[in-house]
Amino acid sequence: MRNLLAAILICLPVLLYAQDRQYTTSNKDAIRNYIKARQSLDYQLYDQAIGQLTYAVGVDPNFLEAQNQLADILRLTKKTKASIAHYLKVIEVNPDFNRGVYLNIGEAEVNIADYANAQIHLQKYIKYPNINPNNKRYAELLLSDCEFSLDALLHPVPFKPLNLGPEVNTANDEYMPVLTADEGVLIFTRKINNNEDFYKSNKANNKWSVASYLSNQINTAEYNEGAQSVTQDGQYLFFTGCDRPLGLGKCDIYVSRKVGNDWDIPYNLNAPINTGNWESQPSISSDGKTLYFVSNRKGGFGGYDIWKSTLTNKGWGEPENLGPNVNTPFDEQSPFIHPDNNTLYFSSNGWPGMGNMDVFISRRGADGQWQKPKNLGYPINTNADDSGLTLNANGDLAYFSSNILRGYGGFDIYSFEMPATLRPQMVTYVKGIVTDAKSKMPLDANVEIIDLENNKTVYQSISEQDGSFLSKLTYGKDYGLNISKKGYLFYSENFSLHGIDNKKQYKIDVPLQGIDAGNKVVLKNIFFDTNKYEIKKESKTELEKLIAFLTENTNVKIEVSGHTDDVGDDALNRTLSQNRAKAVYTYLIAQHINATRLVYKGYGKLQPIATNSTDDGRKLNRRTEFKIISN
Repeated sequence: MRNLLAAILICLPVLLYAQDRQYTTSNKDAIRNYIKARQSLDYQLYDQAIGQLTYAVGVDPNFLEAQNQLADILRLTKKTKASIAHYLKVIEVNPDFNRGVYLNIGEAEVNIADYANAQIHLQKYIKYPNINPNNKRYAELLLSDCEFSLDALLHPVPFKPLNLGPEVNTANDEYMPVLTADEGVLIFTRKINNNEDFYKSNKANNKWSVASYLSNQINTAEYNEGAQSVTQDGQYLFFTGCDRPLGLGKCDIYVSRKVGNDWDIPYNLNAPINTGNWESQPSISSDGKTLYFVSNRKGGFGGYDIWKSTLTNKGWGEPENLGPNVNTPFDEQSPFIHPDNNTLYFSSNGWPGMGNMDVFISRRGADGQWQKPKNLGYPINTNADDSGLTLNANGDLAYFSSNILRGYGGFDIYSFEMPATLRPQMVTYVKGIVTDAKSKMPLDANVEIIDLENNKTVYQSISEQDGSFLSKLTYGKDYGLNISKKGYLFYSENFSLHGIDNKKQYKIDVPLQGIDAGNKVVLKNIFFDTNKYEIKKESKTELEKLIAFLTENTNVKIEVSGHTDDVGDDALNRTLSQNRAKAVYTYLIAQHINATRLVYKGYGKLQPIATNSTDDGRKLNRRTEFKIISN
């Protein structure tokens, strides 16, 4: 009764005012239904209000207040084409009845891709004096959408989406696909009975397996899990969880680690990443050190912005806004940082596009700052909301979801070949298994990949329980790989990604040897110029690994040896190999390794490890290595 009385008291002033004011109609029946519709709106009874207003304009089509109100409700309830007809009726009867009509009809026309008419109406709107600044800014954005779209429709980009098939897609909704670097595992969100959970599909012989439930450790019956990102090796899953117990805000970001064939219980990343606001849609960089995500926290440029947090030795650092070259006064969502770590794809309704959310690409400049984004173009983008795009490591294949391509159900997952101009830097991967050289059992070893140009570590992790590891490599660079475990000799490898086939992938077996007399390690990341013996700066990290090994194993004595191929004068080759071995020996002593633990020798061509009849074989024979003398 109190609620009913309160409703009556609230409505009485509306009724009294409505009876006193002047309308564009004198028809009492029309006015009565208009007033009823306003009351229905107070209770959010939109369908009832639409019926009442439809009756009112049926009685008097020139009742402009009712026409305008009906158009507004139809527009807000996504009955866009119907709303436009009523706005046009208002303009036809009285072009200056309400200047807001031009903004509203312009928005509606953009939403149905009628850009030419939207342009006319929006230009009319911004010519009115004393427009609200926010409305004017929005109208100018819509006009930029029109200008962009009219040109984009004339210059479509290649786009041939392929459904991933019934193994992945069902009559339910499937969306937000993400891949591991080797494209061996696809993880996505599936919604069943309004509950979102994660599923996975494995690729074998270029075909996806029937998707299976990811894990009872992560998925729940009472909460939604979605908007996920997987590390390149498939071992960590960052995702969004909403309304969970002990959460800091409406939605928080969580992480779970793969353990064997299952996943560990996820944990909340907490502050400073999560706050009492809304944090969602994580995207983890390929080196695992930078997390990109969406938040509506204070300090941004608009409603929802893209932020990043960097992992330090003290945990995740204070998030930084990506700045005005990415974020706008409107909304940015669905960030995807490609494994090249220099190309960001995201969705926005604040940059010129086809209307609503479009997908954009931003590249990191030489100064480390994100450049202004580029729209991916039509028909990748449409007048609908386009978001949630991800790519494979090679950058030539994109994945997205859509409910307008007549798939197996609502939203289905598709792939398409990304146009060449919109691709990131080319990336491949190295994948391997670490084992004990004698027992052949898998080992959990430290895996590190170094950019040899600057001696910076770009990947660092521990191989999994089955000994496996996986990391991306960006083309155009030289990398060193170092794998180590206490009680074993370390393993060294080199990858030069200059001018090679962009489809090449590296799969290696790494048998770690015990620290036994006679065992050898080829130092594949110690470099010299041709016919010279000065150690190059790119060798620094490898030498530090050797120093660390000798420092940890204080009883070990080693022989450092230099080797050449069989090309050239034998005596000169022996001298060159001797001098190169001595250069390493001298460096170690300078770094406080006791000389009594070291000897050096040059063998020239006498100890080949491969044929000298091929370029590849000769390259392997030109090497520096060390051998355990005693332990």
